Amino acid sequence: MTGNRPFKRALDRLQTAGFRPTRQRLGLARLLFEGEHRHVTAEQLHTEAMGADLRVSLATVYNTLNQFTAAGLLREVVVEAGKSYFDTNTSDHHHFFLEGTGRLEDIPGDDVVVQHLPAAPPGTRIARVDVIVRLSADQGDDR
Repeated sequence: MTGNRPFKRALDRLQTAGFRPTRQRLGLARLLFEGEHRHVTAEQLHTEAMGADLRVSLATVYNTLNQFTAAGLLREVVVEAGKSYFDTNTSDHHHFFLEGTGRLEDIPGDDVVVQHLPAAPPGTRIARVDVIVRLSADQGDDR
């Protein structure tokens, strides 16, 4: 039989990264990778998992997101202390962060030019530069 298996995209990503496709990993991978690129917090993913009848603890969601990030399947975007988003788009790019709503939006990597980076300390190298442009909603003119 050569038909497409359900959740093939998520399963392929897990196997390519060397993960054993447990029920919980596969379920979370489906939520993350079956659609368009997205930014999600652990809490948002946990809520989606519960809504999809995937019984998984918040701790397991955090652990899985961290494992996926370490394997290069996700990128962690820290917007402030204690607040991280996990990005399914792992290409070089930057972000807009709308502070009032917490919305994160991609900026193509070529749209931001960073010049005159400081030299990296001895024994290190610059691996990547992440730019987060913080936005606030227009409140109109109070004149």
